[in-house]
Amino acid sequence: MTNPHLRKVLIVSPHFAPVNAPDMQRTRLLLPYLRECGWEPTVLAVTPESVEGGVVEPLLEKTYPADIRIIRVRGISPRYTRCFGIGSLWLRCGRALRKAGEELLKKERFDLVFFSTTQFEAFRLGPLWKTQFGVPYFLDYQDPWINDYYSRSGTPPPGGRLKFAYSQWRARRSEPEVLRSASGIIAVSDAYGPTLSRNYSWFDSDSVKLLPFGASEKDLETARTYMPPKPLVPFGDGNFHHVYTGRCGPDMSSSLSIVFRGFKKFLAESPAEAEKMRFHFIGTDYAPRPLGREWAMPIAVAEGVEKYVVEQCYRVPYFEALHYLQHADAILAVGSNDPTYSASKLYPYILARRPMLVIFNIKSPVIAIANALNCGMRVSFVNPGDIDREAEIVANEWFKAGRKSIVTEYDRTKFAPFTAKGMTHRLAELFDEAASPRPGTP
Repeated sequence: MTNPHLRKVLIVSPHFAPVNAPDMQRTRLLLPYLRECGWEPTVLAVTPESVEGGVVEPLLEKTYPADIRIIRVRGISPRYTRCFGIGSLWLRCGRALRKAGEELLKKERFDLVFFSTTQFEAFRLGPLWKTQFGVPYFLDYQDPWINDYYSRSGTPPPGGRLKFAYSQWRARRSEPEVLRSASGIIAVSDAYGPTLSRNYSWFDSDSVKLLPFGASEKDLETARTYMPPKPLVPFGDGNFHHVYTGRCGPDMSSSLSIVFRGFKKFLAESPAEAEKMRFHFIGTDYAPRPLGREWAMPIAVAEGVEKYVVEQCYRVPYFEALHYLQHADAILAVGSNDPTYSASKLYPYILARRPMLVIFNIKSPVIAIANALNCGMRVSFVNPGDIDREAEIVANEWFKAGRKSIVTEYDRTKFAPFTAKGMTHRLAELFDEAASPRPGTP
């Protein structure tokens, strides 16, 4: 039963558990702590069967209170749209989600709507619902809505250039209105505020508050008892297994080249020891079967070390990924060429307490966080021209000497603000500032 003393927030998160999708993780992680912060959440999502290629993981639903209200809507099945080249979740399910939200807002009073998703078309509901129902809204920028990285770098965009160009055209038409009426904005990278300010002269970059995803120690505890039915990594076979879990792409070419080129140098100098090295890249593409592509393997082939690399491009269950991290001989935390990229997966990597090699653009917030927490061996680059120099460092300081002696513990006091609980308390403070006043208050 809803506590009448709590403020109410409607969280729009189209992807949600039991679907394992990166952009639902913030919502999942804050649900156990919102009530103690004075907020009663309701989540608006689509049904799992509406998510094309989604990895369904029932165990995810055990990680938040069972009495949280989750409203799920059913859109058009991808079975009926894929033949026309339409896979977009929003095109198939956006109308159903909008109607469900409007029915809910007609019946109940909410103090705030929180959009936490990379389905950016959902952001357009914010001004619409604010006008219709007088409810303020709050935005979660997990990626840039307008993204010039692909045009600047010449990297092929996800979904192809035509679809991406159309989405960016719509974004340029919609984003200004959405930003003007928002009562609060958080972002996973501190580069997003200045970027928005450059795009819109009237926008105040300080209005965007930096809030990465939090990390849940409970997730790691759950993963310790999980055993994959068909393990992808043969731990205990006498080899030294490096593991990376999560998205890869052409924007990670520099960090991957540093790893493989550094290993190639080590292989030439210490072939007997290097022969026992293995590199596993798991869940590197978001596309459903059979559309997934390998991203790490082509770079391994280019560097001539493909014999030692295994890539599973399709998504795996969340707790299976955590299992591989906890049992890895070492973890690879490789990042994008894009300096605005912020990898939330760094936190479970840290909680896994394994030796870790961190390779990111020097301007990425990940490097600053890793330095502050003193986790793993950190290597940073500015541009592709740094690859040879950094690869030499990796060959000497990681493969030859460092990988077994790297610090695997972390300072719990310093890490507290990065936990799911710490992040939720900070977000709730921002909710309090953004929400409409309680009835009867000025």
